[in-house]
Amino acid sequence: MQILLIFQTIFFMLCEIFWPLALGFLLSAIIQALVSHRQMASALGKDTPKCFTLATLFGAASSSCSYAAVALARSIFRKGATFTNSMIFELASTNLVFELAIVLLVFLGWQFALAEFLGGILMVVIVSFIFKISLSEQMTENARKQSGEGLVGKMEGHAEMDMSLSGGKLFSKLFSKQVMTSVSHYFVADVYSIWQDIVLGLVIAGVLAVLVPHSFWQVFFFTNDPKISFIEGPLVGPLVAIVSFVCSVGNIPLAAVLWAGGISFGGVVSFIFADLIILPILNIYRKYYGTKVMLYILGAFYATMVLAGYLVEIIFSYLNLIPVKRSLSVFAQGIQLNYTSILDVIFIIISLMLLARFLRTGGPMMLRHMEHSGHS
Repeated sequence: MQILLIFQTIFFMLCEIFWPLALGFLLSAIIQALVSHRQMASALGKDTPKCFTLATLFGAASSSCSYAAVALARSIFRKGATFTNSMIFELASTNLVFELAIVLLVFLGWQFALAEFLGGILMVVIVSFIFKISLSEQMTENARKQSGEGLVGKMEGHAEMDMSLSGGKLFSKLFSKQVMTSVSHYFVADVYSIWQDIVLGLVIAGVLAVLVPHSFWQVFFFTNDPKISFIEGPLVGPLVAIVSFVCSVGNIPLAAVLWAGGISFGGVVSFIFADLIILPILNIYRKYYGTKVMLYILGAFYATMVLAGYLVEIIFSYLNLIPVKRSLSVFAQGIQLNYTSILDVIFIIISLMLLARFLRTGGPMMLRHMEHSGHS
């Protein structure tokens, strides 16, 4: 009976997030089709506030897949972007993208979507400051030398893929056949690169929601002592993310379980931030930049995520914006004839149309290239 309940919970969650994911992937694909990787790298060659801003905007306009973000960050680093801008690009890629905000809105509410946006901006500021005062030129040179060794991580093909169109007026490009093909390729590639994380996140969330008693979470997160809970949340959130192996959008269902269990608001936020320091990605950093730089990234990112989690909770607490409700109807509300089911049907049709164009325009060959390039 519990196994049946787990599968039912997973299915209901999937129905709830399908249209937000599809919409987010579509918007991201459109922007990627209009902005080239070469343009990004050439604009991020200096550590200035302007370049930090551009790195943030380029990241927000890219794929939400953490592996693709890490691979693309190395790509633009090798093409001339500074190490700081490459890391800012990574943070923005997985914390300021459309699909993440929309799924957060559906699962946890607008407060969490707003907190993720604010926290993403705070992380950019914090990590740029940490790198400025602690990142040595020698470490940067070592990272650049190691990054040129050609060691592969995961989703290398996705990072190499640049089908953006330059020239011409924006409106005319948006409705051209070339852009439609590019959008279909980016759309399917993004879904392909992250579907395993989404499935894993849904499975973990479904299992924990059904099998772990609420009393365990209350003890683990010190829900009876708000002060300790406030201190513990942002410290523990990233550590849970590190060992969960789930990244990007896939960790939102698990974040919802943790919130329902009693983790602090800042703890949820820092958990969501930590998709770039999960164990598989730390191993990719080691290959890309060397062990010392990997440990430096881990320390700098962890400190950034924890501090951002504290700041977001303090700000939202001061503004009385922290939600009081912790029950999650999305886990058990079932299938209903409402706007969600209607939008699911609409975006299933859109997704199938994009898939059809993808199949007609050499998409499968592109996916094989992505897999081959990402083999480690």
